[in-house]
Amino acid sequence: MPADFTLNDATTLPALGFGLYKVPAELTEQVIADGVAAGYRLVDGAEFYGNEEEVGRALKHVDRDALRVTSKFWGEESQSRDAVLRSFDASEKALDTHIDIYMIHWPRPARNQYVDVWRTLIELRDAGRVTTIGVSNFTEAHVQRLIDETGVTPAVNQVESHPWLPQHDLRAFHAAHGIVTQAWSPLGRGRVLQDPTLAAIAERLDVTVAQVIIRWHLQLGSALIPKSTHPERLRQNNDVDGFELSEEDMSTIARLETGQRTGTHPDDRQ
Repeated sequence: MPADFTLNDATTLPALGFGLYKVPAELTEQVIADGVAAGYRLVDGAEFYGNEEEVGRALKHVDRDALRVTSKFWGEESQSRDAVLRSFDASEKALDTHIDIYMIHWPRPARNQYVDVWRTLIELRDAGRVTTIGVSNFTEAHVQRLIDETGVTPAVNQVESHPWLPQHDLRAFHAAHGIVTQAWSPLGRGRVLQDPTLAAIAERLDVTVAQVIIRWHLQLGSALIPKSTHPERLRQNNDVDGFELSEEDMSTIARLETGQRTGTHPDDRQ
């Protein structure tokens, strides 16, 4: 099982969790049961995913104390303090448990309100209502502004990252500021799995292409949240301790970088 990261708030983050984006509500409880059975200790959810009530029901049937649970503030309609508090209250009620990690889902920079949203997350943390606060889809400039204007550095920045989009500069910025990089879409929404270079590495190592990519993330020093609704794939994705990518493998994968995104650029979501 991959190791934990120690965060800048002195808590820990499992390096490998599983995401619930686009997991249908009717499958969510079973996916969580399968994920916990496969050894995961981080459940990554969000207000926007529309399945938090099902997450809450599932958490009643597993060892909740062994897990860290993430939710995120969507903020499409409003980014006011009251809107953040209402959203947090709604997620807390739906999950029916303490939220371990709460993030700003998108900065929505054209609105110029994300610093105020961050101040509200700090307020929630200081009140003991959430343990760890972080951000998602923030660029270096967005994060730097949070630090400069509030003095509080996010513990985690969850961003799109995969072999086509490794985000090396952002990772270096995070490392310099004690922020853990957590990759969403770590398999490029499944598209990167078709790459023949990765397939050749996987065949030589007798592992799946997904396992190669997950191992690549971990060797870069990144946390990640791959998603699957299939029990066997969940198990395989968490079984990456039995092999290591060589320096040559890492160099080969580095040549796959194109900068191609499978999702929205942070500056484009408003």
